[in-house]
Amino acid sequence: MTDRRVLPALLAAVVLACLLSTTAAAQSGNIKHVLLISVDGLHALDVSRYVSSNPKSALAELSRHGITYSNARTPANSDSFPGLLALVTGGTPITSGLLYDVSYDRTFFDPTNTTCAGHGGNTIVFDESIDLYNQQNVSQNVIDPTKLPRRLDKNGNCVAVYPHDAIGTNTIFEVVRASGGHTAWADKHPAYDLVNGPSGKGVNDLYTPEITNVGGLDNTHSVVCTVENDQKKVQAIINEINGLSHDGHSAAGVPKVFGMNFQGVSVGQKLAKDNYDNSCVDDSDPTINQQPGGYTDGAGTPSAVLAYGLQKTDQALASMIVALKNQGLYDSTLFIVTAKHGQSPINPVKVNKPGHFADLVAKLPDAGTNPAAIAIANAANCATGPCGFVQDDDVALIWLQDQSMAQQVADYLNSNATPLFIDEVLGGAELKLKFNDPLKDNRTPDVIVQPIYGTIYTTSTAKNAEHGGLSFGDTNVGLIVSNPGLKASVVKTPVVTSQVAPTILHALGLDPQSLKSVRVEKTVVLPDLP
Repeated sequence: MTDRRVLPALLAAVVLACLLSTTAAAQSGNIKHVLLISVDGLHALDVSRYVSSNPKSALAELSRHGITYSNARTPANSDSFPGLLALVTGGTPITSGLLYDVSYDRTFFDPTNTTCAGHGGNTIVFDESIDLYNQQNVSQNVIDPTKLPRRLDKNGNCVAVYPHDAIGTNTIFEVVRASGGHTAWADKHPAYDLVNGPSGKGVNDLYTPEITNVGGLDNTHSVVCTVENDQKKVQAIINEINGLSHDGHSAAGVPKVFGMNFQGVSVGQKLAKDNYDNSCVDDSDPTINQQPGGYTDGAGTPSAVLAYGLQKTDQALASMIVALKNQGLYDSTLFIVTAKHGQSPINPVKVNKPGHFADLVAKLPDAGTNPAAIAIANAANCATGPCGFVQDDDVALIWLQDQSMAQQVADYLNSNATPLFIDEVLGGAELKLKFNDPLKDNRTPDVIVQPIYGTIYTTSTAKNAEHGGLSFGDTNVGLIVSNPGLKASVVKTPVVTSQVAPTILHALGLDPQSLKSVRVEKTVVLPDLP
Protein backbone atom coordinates (compact mmCIF):
# COMPACT_ATOMS: atom_id res chain seq x y z
CA MET A 1 0.00 0.00 0.00
CA THR A 2 1.27 3.48 -0.89
CA ASP A 3 2.04 5.73 2.07
CA ARG A 4 -0.57 8.55 1.98
CA ARG A 5 2.13 11.02 2.95
CA VAL A 6 3.91 10.30 -0.34
CA LEU A 7 0.91 11.19 -2.55
CA PRO A 8 0.95 14.97 -1.94
CA ALA A 9 4.67 15.07 -2.65
CA LEU A 10 4.20 13.06 -5.85
CA LEU A 11 1.34 15.29 -6.92
CA ALA A 12 3.38 18.42 -6.25
CA ALA A 13 6.26 17.01 -8.27
CA VAL A 14 3.97 16.22 -11.19
CA VAL A 15 2.43 19.71 -11.09
CA LEU A 16 5.88 21.32 -10.91
CA ALA A 17 7.08 19.26 -13.87
CA CYS A 18 4.03 20.30 -15.89
CA LEU A 19 4.56 23.94 -15.00
CA LEU A 20 8.21 23.77 -15.98
CA SER A 21 7.32 22.05 -19.23
CA THR A 22 4.63 24.65 -19.95
CA THR A 23 7.03 27.51 -19.12
CA ALA A 24 9.72 26.08 -21.40
CA ALA A 25 7.21 25.63 -24.19
CA ALA A 26 5.95 29.17 -23.71
CA GLN A 27 9.47 30.55 -23.81
CA SER A 28 10.25 28.56 -26.95
CA GLY A 29 6.98 29.56 -28.63
CA ASN A 30 7.48 33.20 -27.64
CA ILE A 31 10.43 33.67 -30.00
CA LYS A 32 9.29 35.41 -33.18
CA HIS A 33 12.63 36.87 -34.30
CA VAL A 34 16.31 36.00 -34.02
CA LEU A 35 18.99 38.69 -34.16
CA LEU A 36 22.39 37.08 -34.83
CA ILE A 37 25.48 39.23 -34.26
CA SER A 38 29.06 38.27 -35.05
CA VAL A 39 31.64 40.47 -33.33
CA ASP A 40 34.63 39.23 -35.30
CA GLY A 41 37.63 38.55 -33.07
CA LEU A 42 35.60 38.50 -29.85
CA HIS A 43 37.14 35.98 -27.48
CA ALA A 44 35.31 34.37 -24.59
CA LEU A 45 37.91 36.14 -22.44
CA ASP A 46 36.91 39.51 -23.92
CA VAL A 47 33.27 38.89 -23.00
CA SER A 48 34.13 37.88 -19.44
CA ARG A 49 36.39 40.87 -18.84
CA TYR A 50 34.03 43.39 -20.45
CA VAL A 51 30.91 42.23 -18.62
CA SER A 52 32.77 42.22 -15.31
CA SER A 53 34.25 45.69 -15.83
CA ASN A 54 31.14 47.25 -17.38
CA PRO A 55 28.06 46.06 -15.44
CA LYS A 56 25.81 48.62 -17.18
CA SER A 57 26.92 47.61 -20.68
CA ALA A 58 24.83 45.97 -23.38
CA LEU A 59 26.84 42.77 -23.11
CA ALA A 60 26.20 42.72 -19.36
CA GLU A 61 22.46 43.22 -19.91
CA LEU A 62 22.34 40.41 -22.44
CA SER A 63 24.25 38.11 -20.09
CA ARG A 64 21.93 38.90 -17.15
CA HIS A 65 19.08 37.16 -18.94
CA GLY A 66 21.04 34.85 -21.16
CA ILE A 67 23.23 31.81 -21.31
CA THR A 68 26.93 32.49 -21.67
CA TYR A 69 28.84 29.62 -23.26
CA SER A 70 32.38 30.27 -22.03
CA ASN A 71 33.92 27.27 -23.77
CA ALA A 72 32.58 27.83 -27.28
CA ARG A 73 34.86 27.05 -30.20
CA THR A 74 34.64 27.74 -33.89
CA PRO A 75 35.02 24.71 -36.15
CA ALA A 76 38.52 24.33 -37.58
CA ASN A 77 39.67 26.30 -39.38
CA SER A 78 38.82 29.76 -38.13
CA ASP A 79 38.71 32.00 -41.19
CA SER A 80 35.73 34.33 -41.74
CA PHE A 81 34.05 32.15 -44.38
CA PRO A 82 33.95 28.85 -42.46
CA GLY A 83 33.28 30.84 -39.28
CA LEU A 84 30.16 32.50 -40.66
CA LEU A 85 29.01 29.39 -42.47
CA ALA A 86 29.17 27.49 -39.18
CA LEU A 87 26.72 29.99 -37.69
CA VAL A 88 24.26 29.90 -40.59
CA THR A 89 24.53 26.32 -41.87
CA GLY A 90 25.27 24.26 -38.77
CA GLY A 91 28.34 22.76 -40.41
CA THR A 92 32.04 22.91 -41.11
CA PRO A 93 34.08 22.82 -44.33
CA ILE A 94 33.20 19.12 -44.42
CA THR A 95 29.80 20.10 -45.81
CA SER A 96 30.14 23.79 -46.71
CA GLY A 97 33.25 23.23 -48.84
CA LEU A 98 34.86 26.59 -48.06
CA LEU A 99 37.98 26.80 -45.89
CA TYR A 100 39.07 30.36 -46.64
CA ASP A 101 37.91 33.42 -48.60
CA VAL A 102 40.81 32.69 -50.95
CA SER A 103 41.24 28.95 -51.47
CA TYR A 104 41.40 26.36 -54.26
CA ASP A 105 39.22 23.97 -56.23
CA ARG A 106 40.54 21.25 -58.51
CA THR A 107 37.59 21.61 -60.90
CA PHE A 108 37.44 25.41 -61.24
CA PHE A 109 38.94 27.58 -63.96
CA ASP A 110 40.45 31.05 -64.00
CA PRO A 111 38.06 34.00 -64.53
CA THR A 112 39.77 34.71 -67.86
CA ASN A 113 39.21 31.13 -69.10
CA THR A 114 35.67 31.79 -70.34
CA THR A 115 35.42 28.48 -72.20
CA CYS A 116 36.77 26.34 -69.34
CA ALA A 117 39.41 24.96 -71.69
CA GLY A 118 42.10 22.59 -70.48
CA HIS A 119 42.43 20.88 -67.12
CA GLY A 120 40.48 22.10 -64.12
CA GLY A 121 42.16 23.56 -61.06
CA ASN A 122 42.34 27.17 -59.91
CA THR A 123 42.20 29.49 -56.94
CA ILE A 124 38.82 30.56 -55.57
CA VAL A 125 39.03 34.27 -54.82
CA PHE A 126 36.05 35.59 -52.85
CA ASP A 127 37.36 38.75 -51.20
CA GLU A 128 37.17 42.50 -51.84
CA SER A 129 38.97 42.09 -55.18
CA ILE A 130 35.84 40.67 -56.86
CA ASP A 131 33.88 43.91 -56.37
CA LEU A 132 32.87 46.23 -59.17
CA TYR A 133 34.86 49.48 -58.71
CA ASN A 134 34.47 52.94 -60.20
CA GLN A 135 37.36 55.03 -61.57
CA GLN A 136 38.04 56.41 -58.08
CA ASN A 137 38.62 52.87 -56.74
CA VAL A 138 35.44 52.95 -54.70
CA SER A 139 33.50 49.70 -54.55
CA GLN A 140 29.97 49.82 -55.91
CA ASN A 141 29.07 47.15 -53.33
CA VAL A 142 28.21 44.59 -55.97
CA ILE A 143 30.14 41.67 -57.45
CA ASP A 144 31.83 41.97 -60.84
CA PRO A 145 31.05 38.61 -62.52
CA THR A 146 34.10 38.91 -64.81
CA LYS A 147 36.31 38.47 -61.73
CA LEU A 148 34.71 35.23 -60.58
CA PRO A 149 36.19 31.74 -61.05
CA ARG A 150 34.43 29.57 -63.59
CA ARG A 151 33.27 25.97 -63.80
CA LEU A 152 31.36 23.65 -66.08
CA ASP A 153 27.73 23.34 -65.06
CA LYS A 154 25.66 20.15 -65.38
CA ASN A 155 24.92 21.02 -69.01
CA GLY A 156 28.56 21.55 -69.89
CA ASN A 157 28.34 25.35 -69.99
CA CYS A 158 31.27 27.40 -68.68
CA VAL A 159 29.70 29.66 -66.03
CA ALA A 160 30.87 32.15 -63.40
CA VAL A 161 30.78 30.86 -59.83
CA TYR A 162 29.23 33.27 -57.35
CA PRO A 163 30.02 32.74 -53.67
CA HIS A 164 26.56 31.30 -53.02
CA ASP A 165 27.16 28.80 -55.84
CA ALA A 166 30.30 27.54 -54.15
CA ILE A 167 28.84 26.24 -50.91
CA GLY A 168 27.61 22.69 -50.66
CA THR A 169 24.89 23.12 -48.07
CA ASN A 170 21.85 25.29 -47.38
CA THR A 171 21.53 28.13 -44.86
CA ILE A 172 19.11 29.14 -42.13
CA PHE A 173 18.02 32.02 -44.37
CA GLU A 174 16.83 29.60 -47.04
CA VAL A 175 14.93 27.53 -44.48
CA VAL A 176 13.28 30.56 -42.90
CA ARG A 177 12.40 32.11 -46.26
CA ALA A 178 10.90 28.82 -47.47
CA SER A 179 8.64 28.92 -44.39
CA GLY A 180 7.39 32.36 -45.39
CA GLY A 181 9.70 34.37 -43.14
CA HIS A 182 11.48 37.59 -44.08
CA THR A 183 15.30 37.48 -43.83
CA ALA A 184 18.13 40.03 -43.78
CA TRP A 185 21.91 40.10 -43.32
CA ALA A 186 24.68 42.74 -43.41
CA ASP A 187 28.40 42.03 -43.82
CA LYS A 188 31.75 43.49 -44.84
CA HIS A 189 32.14 42.46 -48.52
CA PRO A 190 29.73 41.80 -51.41
CA ALA A 191 31.31 38.31 -51.40
CA TYR A 192 29.07 37.56 -48.43
CA ASP A 193 26.48 36.81 -51.06
CA LEU A 194 27.39 33.30 -49.86
CA VAL A 195 24.77 33.54 -47.07
CA ASN A 196 22.09 33.30 -49.77
CA GLY A 197 22.90 29.60 -50.00
CA PRO A 198 22.88 27.43 -53.13
CA SER A 199 19.47 28.76 -54.15
CA GLY A 200 20.92 32.26 -54.34
CA LYS A 201 17.72 33.56 -52.75
CA GLY A 202 18.02 32.97 -49.02
CA VAL A 203 18.32 36.61 -47.93
CA ASN A 204 15.55 39.05 -48.83
CA ASP A 205 17.57 42.09 -47.76
CA LEU A 206 21.35 41.70 -48.15
CA TYR A 207 23.52 44.74 -47.37
CA THR A 208 27.28 44.58 -47.91
CA PRO A 209 29.05 47.95 -47.65
CA GLU A 210 32.65 47.24 -48.66
CA ILE A 211 35.12 47.82 -45.83
CA THR A 212 38.28 47.45 -47.93
CA ASN A 213 38.54 49.16 -51.32
CA VAL A 214 41.29 47.74 -53.53
CA GLY A 215 43.46 50.68 -54.52
CA GLY A 216 41.27 53.01 -52.45
CA LEU A 217 40.38 53.69 -48.83
CA ASP A 218 40.98 50.70 -46.57
CA ASN A 219 38.89 51.33 -43.47
CA THR A 220 40.71 48.58 -41.60
CA HIS A 221 43.84 50.73 -41.28
CA SER A 222 42.00 52.65 -38.55
CA VAL A 223 39.70 51.42 -35.81
CA VAL A 224 37.74 54.70 -36.06
CA CYS A 225 37.09 54.29 -39.79
CA THR A 226 36.23 50.64 -39.18
CA VAL A 227 33.70 51.59 -36.52
CA GLU A 228 32.19 54.11 -38.95
CA ASN A 229 31.80 51.32 -41.51
CA ASP A 230 30.25 49.10 -38.84
CA GLN A 231 27.78 51.86 -38.05
CA LYS A 232 26.37 51.67 -41.58
CA LYS A 233 25.34 48.09 -40.83
CA VAL A 234 24.09 49.02 -37.35
CA GLN A 235 21.75 51.57 -38.89
CA ALA A 236 20.57 48.89 -41.30
CA ILE A 237 19.68 46.64 -38.35
CA ILE A 238 17.81 49.44 -36.59
CA ASN A 239 15.88 50.20 -39.78
CA GLU A 240 14.95 46.53 -40.02
CA ILE A 241 13.86 46.43 -36.36
CA ASN A 242 11.58 49.33 -37.28
CA GLY A 243 10.05 47.21 -40.03
CA LEU A 244 11.88 48.91 -42.89
CA SER A 245 14.40 47.75 -45.48
CA HIS A 246 18.08 48.20 -44.58
CA ASP A 247 18.14 51.62 -46.27
CA GLY A 248 14.90 52.73 -44.61
CA HIS A 249 13.17 53.24 -47.94
CA SER A 250 10.46 50.61 -47.83
CA ALA A 251 8.28 48.83 -45.30
CA ALA A 252 9.54 45.29 -45.52
CA GLY A 253 8.46 44.04 -42.09
CA VAL A 254 10.68 42.93 -39.23
CA PRO A 255 12.83 39.99 -40.37
CA LYS A 256 12.29 36.63 -38.75
CA VAL A 257 16.05 36.13 -38.75
CA PHE A 258 18.57 38.90 -39.37
CA GLY A 259 21.92 40.17 -38.22
CA MET A 260 25.35 41.56 -39.07
CA ASN A 261 29.05 41.35 -38.35
CA PHE A 262 31.23 43.89 -36.55
CA GLN A 263 34.86 44.53 -37.52
CA GLY A 264 35.87 47.13 -34.91
CA VAL A 265 37.12 44.60 -32.36
CA SER A 266 38.97 42.50 -34.92
CA VAL A 267 40.76 45.54 -36.35
CA GLY A 268 41.52 46.82 -32.85
CA GLN A 269 43.18 43.48 -32.11
CA LYS A 270 45.22 43.38 -35.31
CA LEU A 271 46.66 46.85 -35.74
CA ALA A 272 50.29 47.28 -34.73
CA LYS A 273 49.60 51.03 -34.95
CA ASP A 274 46.20 52.61 -35.47
CA ASN A 275 45.82 54.72 -38.64
CA TYR A 276 49.48 54.03 -39.42
CA ASP A 277 49.25 55.52 -42.92
CA ASN A 278 47.01 58.48 -41.96
CA SER A 279 44.44 57.25 -44.47
CA CYS A 280 41.50 57.77 -42.12
CA VAL A 281 40.92 61.49 -42.55
CA ASP A 282 37.89 61.33 -40.27
CA ASP A 283 39.89 60.02 -37.35
CA SER A 284 38.46 62.14 -34.54
CA ASP A 285 40.01 60.51 -31.50
CA PRO A 286 43.62 61.72 -31.02
CA THR A 287 44.07 59.54 -27.95
CA ILE A 288 44.22 56.40 -30.09
CA ASN A 289 45.46 57.78 -33.42
CA GLN A 290 48.88 56.23 -34.20
CA GLN A 291 48.75 54.18 -30.99
CA PRO A 292 49.33 50.41 -30.78
CA GLY A 293 46.38 48.04 -30.90
CA GLY A 294 45.94 44.54 -29.55
CA TYR A 295 46.39 43.50 -25.94
CA THR A 296 48.90 44.80 -23.44
CA ASP A 297 49.51 41.46 -21.72
CA GLY A 298 48.72 37.76 -21.78
CA ALA A 299 45.76 38.27 -19.44
CA GLY A 300 43.82 39.99 -22.23
CA THR A 301 44.01 43.60 -21.05
CA PRO A 302 42.94 45.62 -24.11
CA SER A 303 45.01 48.49 -25.45
CA ALA A 304 43.29 51.86 -25.84
CA VAL A 305 42.75 51.08 -29.53
CA LEU A 306 41.08 47.75 -28.81
CA ALA A 307 39.13 49.23 -25.89
CA TYR A 308 37.71 51.79 -28.33
CA GLY A 309 36.55 49.00 -30.66
CA LEU A 310 34.96 47.09 -27.78
CA GLN A 311 33.22 50.18 -26.38
CA LYS A 312 31.80 51.31 -29.72
CA THR A 313 30.60 47.81 -30.51
CA ASP A 314 28.88 47.56 -27.14
CA GLN A 315 27.24 50.94 -27.68
CA ALA A 316 25.94 49.70 -31.02
CA LEU A 317 24.50 46.61 -29.36
CA ALA A 318 22.83 48.88 -26.81
CA SER A 319 21.20 50.86 -29.63
CA MET A 320 19.75 47.62 -31.00
CA ILE A 321 18.37 46.70 -27.58
CA VAL A 322 16.73 50.12 -27.30
CA ALA A 323 15.23 49.78 -30.78
CA LEU A 324 13.82 46.33 -29.96
CA LYS A 325 12.29 47.65 -26.72
CA ASN A 326 10.81 50.67 -28.49
CA GLN A 327 9.10 48.38 -31.00
CA GLY A 328 7.91 45.98 -28.30
CA LEU A 329 10.06 43.20 -29.76
CA TYR A 330 12.63 42.62 -27.05
CA ASP A 331 10.72 39.86 -25.27
CA SER A 332 10.02 38.01 -28.51
CA THR A 333 13.56 38.24 -29.92
CA LEU A 334 16.36 35.76 -29.33
CA PHE A 335 19.50 37.92 -29.30
CA ILE A 336 22.69 35.97 -30.07
CA VAL A 337 26.16 37.52 -29.82
CA THR A 338 29.15 35.46 -30.92
CA ALA A 339 32.03 35.61 -33.41
CA LYS A 340 33.03 34.07 -36.72
CA HIS A 341 36.55 33.70 -35.34
CA GLY A 342 38.91 34.78 -32.59
CA GLN A 343 42.37 36.22 -33.08
CA SER A 344 45.84 35.22 -31.99
CA PRO A 345 48.03 35.74 -30.21
CA ILE A 346 46.47 37.46 -27.23
CA ASN A 347 49.83 37.70 -25.47
CA PRO A 348 51.89 40.34 -27.35
CA VAL A 349 55.23 38.75 -26.41
CA LYS A 350 54.23 35.70 -28.46
CA VAL A 351 54.05 37.60 -31.76
CA ASN A 352 56.40 36.11 -34.36
CA LYS A 353 56.30 37.21 -38.01
CA PRO A 354 59.06 35.26 -39.77
CA GLY A 355 57.79 35.66 -43.34
CA HIS A 356 55.53 33.77 -45.71
CA PHE A 357 55.52 30.01 -45.34
CA ALA A 358 56.79 29.16 -48.83
CA ASP A 359 59.61 31.70 -48.44
CA LEU A 360 60.71 30.00 -45.23
CA VAL A 361 60.70 26.64 -47.01
CA ALA A 362 62.77 28.17 -49.83
CA LYS A 363 65.47 29.12 -47.31
CA LEU A 364 66.02 25.54 -46.15
CA PRO A 365 69.43 24.11 -47.19
CA ASP A 366 67.96 21.48 -49.52
CA ALA A 367 65.09 23.61 -50.87
CA GLY A 368 66.46 23.51 -54.41
CA THR A 369 66.89 19.73 -54.56
CA ASN A 370 64.33 18.11 -52.27
CA PRO A 371 61.22 17.05 -54.23
CA ALA A 372 58.89 18.02 -51.37
CA ALA A 373 60.34 21.52 -51.10
CA ILE A 374 60.12 21.92 -54.87
CA ALA A 375 56.48 20.82 -54.81
CA ILE A 376 55.69 23.51 -52.21
CA ALA A 377 57.56 26.15 -54.23
CA ASN A 378 55.68 25.21 -57.40
CA ALA A 379 52.33 25.51 -55.62
CA ALA A 380 53.26 28.85 -54.04
CA ASN A 381 54.48 30.33 -57.33
CA CYS A 382 51.40 29.28 -59.27
CA ALA A 383 49.32 32.27 -60.37
CA THR A 384 46.52 30.50 -62.26
CA GLY A 385 45.66 27.05 -63.46
CA PRO A 386 45.94 23.51 -62.08
CA CYS A 387 49.34 23.86 -60.43
CA GLY A 388 48.33 24.08 -56.77
CA PHE A 389 48.19 26.89 -54.23
CA VAL A 390 49.56 27.92 -50.82
CA GLN A 391 47.46 30.10 -48.52
CA ASP A 392 49.00 31.35 -45.29
CA ASP A 393 48.28 33.54 -42.27
CA ASP A 394 48.52 31.96 -38.83
CA VAL A 395 48.01 28.71 -40.71
CA ALA A 396 49.31 27.33 -44.01
CA LEU A 397 47.02 25.48 -46.40
CA ILE A 398 48.77 23.60 -49.20
CA TRP A 399 47.14 22.26 -52.36
CA LEU A 400 49.69 20.28 -54.41
CA GLN A 401 49.75 19.84 -58.16
CA ASP A 402 50.80 16.22 -57.67
CA GLN A 403 48.67 14.90 -54.80
CA SER A 404 50.73 11.72 -54.61
CA MET A 405 53.42 13.91 -53.00
CA ALA A 406 51.24 14.74 -49.97
CA GLN A 407 52.77 12.31 -47.49
CA GLN A 408 56.29 13.12 -48.64
CA VAL A 409 55.58 16.84 -48.18
CA ALA A 410 54.10 16.26 -44.71
CA ASP A 411 57.13 14.20 -43.67
CA TYR A 412 59.49 16.86 -44.99
CA LEU A 413 57.71 19.62 -43.09
CA ASN A 414 57.71 17.58 -39.89
CA SER A 415 61.44 17.04 -40.20
CA ASN A 416 61.92 20.81 -40.55
CA ALA A 417 59.43 21.85 -37.90
CA THR A 418 61.90 24.05 -35.98
CA PRO A 419 63.07 26.40 -38.77
CA LEU A 420 59.49 26.57 -40.12
CA PHE A 421 57.98 27.34 -36.68
CA ILE A 422 55.59 24.41 -37.02
CA ASP A 423 53.53 23.05 -34.15
CA GLU A 424 51.62 20.40 -36.10
CA VAL A 425 51.38 19.11 -39.65
CA LEU A 426 48.06 17.64 -40.75
CA GLY A 427 48.37 15.29 -43.69
CA GLY A 428 47.30 11.82 -44.70
CA ALA A 429 45.30 9.90 -42.11
CA GLU A 430 45.59 12.68 -39.51
CA LEU A 431 44.12 15.27 -41.85
CA LYS A 432 41.21 12.98 -42.70
CA LEU A 433 40.27 12.81 -39.00
CA LYS A 434 39.20 16.46 -39.19
CA PHE A 435 38.52 17.13 -42.87
CA ASN A 436 37.42 15.39 -46.04
CA ASP A 437 39.81 13.17 -47.99
CA PRO A 438 41.73 15.45 -50.42
CA LEU A 439 41.77 12.64 -52.98
CA LYS A 440 37.96 12.60 -53.01
CA ASP A 441 37.14 16.23 -52.28
CA ASN A 442 38.17 18.99 -54.70
CA ARG A 443 38.45 21.68 -52.02
CA THR A 444 40.35 20.05 -49.16
CA PRO A 445 44.07 20.94 -48.93
CA ASP A 446 46.57 18.11 -49.17
CA VAL A 447 48.49 19.41 -46.16
CA ILE A 448 47.58 21.85 -43.37
CA VAL A 449 50.25 23.42 -41.17
CA GLN A 450 49.46 24.82 -37.73
CA PRO A 451 52.39 27.00 -36.62
CA ILE A 452 53.61 27.53 -33.08
CA TYR A 453 51.20 29.79 -31.20
CA GLY A 454 51.85 33.44 -32.01
CA THR A 455 53.46 32.77 -35.37
CA ILE A 456 51.95 34.61 -38.33
CA TYR A 457 53.38 33.70 -41.73
CA THR A 458 53.79 37.27 -42.93
CA THR A 459 56.27 40.12 -43.18
CA SER A 460 53.58 42.74 -42.57
CA THR A 461 54.46 45.45 -40.08
CA ALA A 462 50.84 46.62 -39.95
CA LYS A 463 49.32 43.74 -37.98
CA ASN A 464 50.26 41.85 -34.84
CA ALA A 465 47.43 39.30 -34.79
CA GLU A 466 45.57 37.12 -37.28
CA HIS A 467 43.05 34.33 -37.57
CA GLY A 468 42.43 31.31 -39.73
CA GLY A 469 44.27 28.65 -37.77
CA LEU A 470 43.31 25.99 -35.26
CA SER A 471 44.76 27.56 -32.09
CA PHE A 472 42.81 28.30 -28.90
CA GLY A 473 43.13 32.05 -29.49
CA ASP A 474 41.66 31.67 -32.96
CA THR A 475 38.80 29.40 -31.99
CA ASN A 476 37.66 30.18 -28.40
CA VAL A 477 35.02 32.83 -29.04
CA GLY A 478 32.34 34.58 -27.04
CA LEU A 479 28.80 33.22 -27.23
CA ILE A 480 25.76 34.65 -25.44
CA VAL A 481 22.22 33.50 -26.21
CA SER A 482 19.84 36.00 -24.62
CA ASN A 483 16.14 36.62 -24.10
CA PRO A 484 14.27 38.19 -21.14
CA GLY A 485 12.60 34.82 -20.55
CA LEU A 486 15.93 33.14 -19.81
CA LYS A 487 17.75 32.97 -16.50
CA ALA A 488 21.40 33.96 -16.36
CA SER A 489 23.79 31.03 -16.42
CA VAL A 490 27.27 30.10 -17.57
CA VAL A 491 27.80 26.85 -19.44
CA LYS A 492 31.39 25.63 -19.42
CA THR A 493 30.64 22.43 -21.33
CA PRO A 494 32.43 22.56 -24.70
CA VAL A 495 30.20 23.65 -27.55
CA VAL A 496 30.86 24.68 -31.15
CA THR A 497 29.46 27.68 -32.99
CA SER A 498 27.92 25.42 -35.63
CA GLN A 499 25.31 24.60 -32.96
CA VAL A 500 23.97 28.15 -33.31
CA ALA A 501 22.23 27.39 -36.63
CA PRO A 502 20.02 24.51 -35.41
CA THR A 503 19.37 26.49 -32.21
CA ILE A 504 17.99 29.39 -34.28
CA LEU A 505 15.64 27.16 -36.25
CA HIS A 506 14.51 25.34 -33.10
CA ALA A 507 13.75 28.67 -31.39
CA LEU A 508 11.61 29.73 -34.36
CA GLY A 509 9.68 26.46 -34.33
CA LEU A 510 11.37 25.19 -37.50
CA ASP A 511 13.04 21.82 -37.98
CA PRO A 512 16.85 21.94 -37.56
CA GLN A 513 17.00 18.84 -39.75
CA SER A 514 16.05 21.11 -42.65
CA LEU A 515 19.75 21.99 -42.77
CA LYS A 516 21.87 19.56 -44.75
CA SER A 517 24.92 20.18 -42.56
CA VAL A 518 22.93 19.41 -39.41
CA ARG A 519 21.86 16.07 -40.86
CA VAL A 520 25.27 15.08 -42.22
CA GLU A 521 27.44 16.34 -39.35
CA LYS A 522 24.96 15.42 -36.58
CA THR A 523 24.96 18.97 -35.19
CA VAL A 524 22.77 19.41 -32.11
CA VAL A 525 21.01 22.38 -30.51
CA LEU A 526 22.98 24.29 -27.86
CA PRO A 527 22.52 22.83 -24.37
CA ASP A 528 20.58 24.34 -21.44
CA LEU A 529 18.02 26.14 -23.60
CA PRO A 530 14.22 25.60 -23.45
